[in-house]
Amino acid sequence: MAGSTLASPSAEAGAQADAPAATGRDTWRRFRRHRLAVVSCGLLAVMVLGVLFGGLFWPVAIDEIDFSAMLQGPSLQHPFGTDDLGQDLLARMIYGGRISLAVGFAAMLIATLVGVAVGALAGMSRGFLDSALMWLTDLFLSLPQLPLLLLVIYLFRDRLKEVFGVEGGVFVMIVAVIGGLRWMPVARLVRAQFLSLREKEFVEAARAQGAGPLHQVTRHILPNAIGPVIVAATIEVSAAIIAESTLSFLGLGFPPDIPTWGRLLFDAKDHLDVAPHWALFPGAAIFLTVLSINFIGDGLRDALDPRRVL
Repeated sequence: MAGSTLASPSAEAGAQADAPAATGRDTWRRFRRHRLAVVSCGLLAVMVLGVLFGGLFWPVAIDEIDFSAMLQGPSLQHPFGTDDLGQDLLARMIYGGRISLAVGFAAMLIATLVGVAVGALAGMSRGFLDSALMWLTDLFLSLPQLPLLLLVIYLFRDRLKEVFGVEGGVFVMIVAVIGGLRWMPVARLVRAQFLSLREKEFVEAARAQGAGPLHQVTRHILPNAIGPVIVAATIEVSAAIIAESTLSFLGLGFPPDIPTWGRLLFDAKDHLDVAPHWALFPGAAIFLTVLSINFIGDGLRDALDPRRVL
């Protein structure tokens, strides 16, 4: 990654233009060697496309009650079976998957942006500001996350529902709380990268030519630190999906009429002996999604490591 930044100022324009493309090809070549990551990309793409467009191919209402089909197992009429009200689980999983994945990626975005901002500011500063930001990071790391999540939900759930509606209020609250409590590892990682990169020769050369701190960060340091950040972001997606599922399983997430994967698990816990399929399919969806994202993160870690042999 640092190779394109360290290029000589006297290099020809054509060679400079070809460097990013070559780096991209090398990264893709290394990523393809990680077979589990490639398979995970395909699996995750299938799941994302399934929850986004599955309703077009399976147009069953998520709240259609059929007491004659209560707790039925998988069949041609109901591929994933039904719940205790006879509602089709496939339709409910398609609908709930959109919310679970949206929570994961939105919370990841918040955690990454906050973590990069705090880590970059701490890594570029010296003295009191760096110490204060790291003290704040350590403070948040020491807080018990699940009890804090529960406390914030109890305090602000009703207020946010009044402003954004029931579904919107819960979504904003869960995304903000999960994202607001997951930025610390990203901040520490970015700070460590900045402390190392700001002393490199190419940054010193840019500083000697009159480049200001903002220019150094945006043009030289951050592009070379983006690889570990991307890997950390994939981990944050998994953590956010698990956190949302945990809250929904505890009955503190989305309301019962919004069937996220975690909520489906919560509803199925009392019927495991007679309808294990009710918990099996949403549990498998959470497991496969988190596993795929983790393998993709492993592949990106290997592909973005400039020390690996092509």
